[in-house]
Amino acid sequence: MVPDYGKTFALWREGAAAPWHDYTHHAFVQGLGDGSLPRSAFLHYLIQDYVFLVHFSRAWSLAVVKSETLEEMKICAGTVDALVNHEMSLHVKTCAAEGIDEAALFAATEAVENLAYTRYVMDAGLQGDFLDLMAALAPCVMGYGEIGLRLMVSKADDTPYAEWITTYASPEYQTVCTNVGAMIDDAVARRIGNLSHSPSAAALQGRFSMATSLEVGFWQMGLNGA
Repeated sequence: MVPDYGKTFALWREGAAAPWHDYTHHAFVQGLGDGSLPRSAFLHYLIQDYVFLVHFSRAWSLAVVKSETLEEMKICAGTVDALVNHEMSLHVKTCAAEGIDEAALFAATEAVENLAYTRYVMDAGLQGDFLDLMAALAPCVMGYGEIGLRLMVSKADDTPYAEWITTYASPEYQTVCTNVGAMIDDAVARRIGNLSHSPSAAALQGRFSMATSLEVGFWQMGLNGA
């Protein structure tokens, strides 16, 4: 069952059907669910994802600047708070148990796949408008929510990655996804009206699809790290 994260997200997801499936059903994801993912791959991913979240938080901060309404500002600022003060703490906690402290995480060298993805998102925000930035940010936010819900139902009882799965399947994270999805729908209605008939529809779909493909590369980077 596909979660309801808004009309715009549903259109973008449908327009990127092939890369979206590759992203949400990647071997890395399947390994999280059944517990077969090598621990070294997971730790490599966590370290790189911490660095990713630093830049992702900056991109959401840029979304505050690009906002047109107070509600947009509140949701974007709240997302920054969720990333910096909550999601990143999971990485810190897990890596600390493996002898990797937060200073080492922050100083980690970015993998090429990480660099490509984070700078693509930032460029979307700097070069484009609020919707360009949302199209580039949405695959990460909603994809993790969808993956978390699916794995929560199908995961093996003894998977060592249950905490990761629970984090993204949790009501708190699902609320983030639905709030962001509703905000994007409102932003589309305010700025361009009907997305399907907008001259910018193809460009926004392109941003979403590219960001989704970069997510596939990020998972593969995790596997390669093993």
